[in-house]
Amino acid sequence: MDMNQSTIEQQRLDQARLEANGMYSSQFEKDACGMGFVVNIKGKKSHSIIDDGLRILERLEHRGGAGADKDTGDGAGILVQIPHEFFKRECEVLGINLPVAGEYGVGMVFAHKYESLRNEQTHF
Repeated sequence: MDMNQSTIEQQRLDQARLEANGMYSSQFEKDACGMGFVVNIKGKKSHSIIDDGLRILERLEHRGGAGADKDTGDGAGILVQIPHEFFKRECEVLGINLPVAGEYGVGMVFAHKYESLRNEQTHF
């Protein structure tokens, strides 16, 4: 078996193992146009995970801001844990009592650049 055939066979074995453990389903194969995951299986936090995630995003050029419209991209990015200590510190400055870690979520809202339309958005 040559190196290329060996690699293909290893990929098939890996896929079968992941599917057997419920971590992969070939029925969704068409859904993931370039996805990459970097995790610590034991949940250990590390900045190197962020660095590796950004490296994956950079290598998925068509997902990382250079899609059909290379000027705006498609919103691809990385998902990270909520930096609880940072939010706790900043909320204290604003007089907000933040719940314990894991008991709240955060979101990002993009407000319109025109003030009149931005004011309308605040009603939702």
